[in-house]
Amino acid sequence: MKLSRRIWLKLSSLFAWGGPAALVSGQDRAAPAKIDPAMPFGADHKRLDSLAVGNWWEKKANGKTPPPPMLVPRDEVVAFAVYTQDRGVLKMTAQLFPLKPDEAREARLEIKPDGEWIEIAKEEVLFPGWSAHFRVENWDGSKTVPYRVRHGKQAMFEGTIRKDPIDKETIVVANMSCNSSRTVGARPEILENLLLQDPDLLFFAGDQTYRHTEHTAGWIEFGLQFRDVIRDRPAICTPDDHDVGQPNLWGENGRLSTLPGNADGGFMYPAEYVNMVQRQQSWHLPDSPDPATIERGITVYFTSMKVGGVDFAILEDRKFKSGPAGKIPQMGPRPDHINDPSYDPNSIDLPGLVLLGERQLNFLKQWGEDWSDVQMKCVLSQTAFCGAVHMHGSETGRLLADLDCNGWPQTGRKKALEEIRRAKAIHLCGDQHLAVVVKHGIDDFGDGPYGFTSPALVNTIYGRWWHPLDEKPGPNPVADSPLPWTGDFKDGLGNKISMMAYANPPNIRDEKQRADGYGIVRFNKKTQEVTIECWPRFSDAKKGDSEQFAGWPLKVAVANYDGRKAVGFLPELKFDEATNPVVQVVHDETGEILYTQRVTGTSFRPPVFAEGSYTVHVGKKKAGEVSFTHLAIASAEESLDVVLA
Repeated sequence: MKLSRRIWLKLSSLFAWGGPAALVSGQDRAAPAKIDPAMPFGADHKRLDSLAVGNWWEKKANGKTPPPPMLVPRDEVVAFAVYTQDRGVLKMTAQLFPLKPDEAREARLEIKPDGEWIEIAKEEVLFPGWSAHFRVENWDGSKTVPYRVRHGKQAMFEGTIRKDPIDKETIVVANMSCNSSRTVGARPEILENLLLQDPDLLFFAGDQTYRHTEHTAGWIEFGLQFRDVIRDRPAICTPDDHDVGQPNLWGENGRLSTLPGNADGGFMYPAEYVNMVQRQQSWHLPDSPDPATIERGITVYFTSMKVGGVDFAILEDRKFKSGPAGKIPQMGPRPDHINDPSYDPNSIDLPGLVLLGERQLNFLKQWGEDWSDVQMKCVLSQTAFCGAVHMHGSETGRLLADLDCNGWPQTGRKKALEEIRRAKAIHLCGDQHLAVVVKHGIDDFGDGPYGFTSPALVNTIYGRWWHPLDEKPGPNPVADSPLPWTGDFKDGLGNKISMMAYANPPNIRDEKQRADGYGIVRFNKKTQEVTIECWPRFSDAKKGDSEQFAGWPLKVAVANYDGRKAVGFLPELKFDEATNPVVQVVHDETGEILYTQRVTGTSFRPPVFAEGSYTVHVGKKKAGEVSFTHLAIASAEESLDVVLA
């Protein structure tokens, strides 16, 4: 990239300049193998992405709900862009409509830092998939900068790269998933509300499209529906089963699935197709700390991202998970559905079964200990760590247990929730088509983290309901809740959950009574509280909280994330001033980290959950600047003065 001296000077005011290589590092790609432009995934998979390959301009989608046409005016070929900016790196994916053979396979990124557009990057438009990927290092996240992605002389997509909202007291996240492709066209009600609520971060948890074998067309359809909110704020997109063309997904570390329904585990389509989907949806996420590919060369994207002092761990909760077929006895109409009322949940929690896998558990452990420039923590994944559903597909479709959730395998669930609890994080997800808020139980009811599953954005694929068989609340129901069935329950897998709120569809056949919509989650860094909102698709946010689903909003405190009952407290830690330090408590005998958290105020009394000896590490950014060893449960009068540099 050649830059005039004038442009170099302008760029130096925006970046901590390190030269062209520091500004833009190209994608680390090996030379692509020669592929057939009409069948890029091989002759056995001619239908994959068929609307965007070969002579695509001659093709027309069939069916009652076709995707948008791929042939558009040539000044509109840049469909949309998604981006993140984190720790000095801007990553952006531009999605283009398919290009004709005589059109340039190149996209350009321009920014406008102080009144004049400057080109800062050029990248190849990749085939298959028609996406271009920009990486800009030494990005100054303290400034808001307009951008535009250009193709040719006229086509462009414009937006704004927002500054990191570190100065905001409350960080707002939109939690969304399951965007039914059976309902085509715009999403005006959702878009209007989102623009009014102005989230700092968009989280699309999966099933952005249900086009299955036509991901490029479906992804473009999704982008057209949401680009007016995507263009001006960072977005996290994590593909799920339907995005990669499967009815269900147990990734099994990338192996090839051969059973209908995929319950044997693995991916049913070529790795090249899976990687294209992940590249289009998730390349723009911050780099993974553990990027090694899995079987068949399938890439990974699990990572973390900081927005305004809130640290988000982004998981791939299906990629390493074991498939049930051939590993556990079949006790229902299919390997992943259990309807035998006499079955023992312990009988399906077998040694060797995997949920997140060791790589992600290690990542979560390290992430939970690092509080540099972080006030609060949150874990994002595709689906819930429980089976908080009774009816599947219809109001009468009662199912005892569904293995297509993170409630199974139960040992893997426990390991994941322990790491989330250790980090004092809340969990957000989608996938289940039923909005719920639960307090997880690991060993006892309520001793685990909170989890919020957002409703389906558009719920025309598969309805679900929370409906206990005895139609009674559980013990410890939510006080003053308008919902009849809150309280402590076990799901069909034997997992303990405390139901706090749910949003059943009143009438799945009525478009306005399907209980679809989205979540808004507000992280208040000052009060260390999280407000969970749940908005119906056809609500009017201008009218206030009365428009939310019954049972919402809910407010939960970080202080209650770890629900274990304290048997006592260590000596009180006293700070010279309100430094809001990071405190970590370690059990001396086992070496187990009980928790790591940032505390507010000038004092903190660490709770512990068993007799014994403990070490407490304290620091401003990461625990360990000051340590107190071999502490025991103390009287209320005992205290320790903490002096931090």
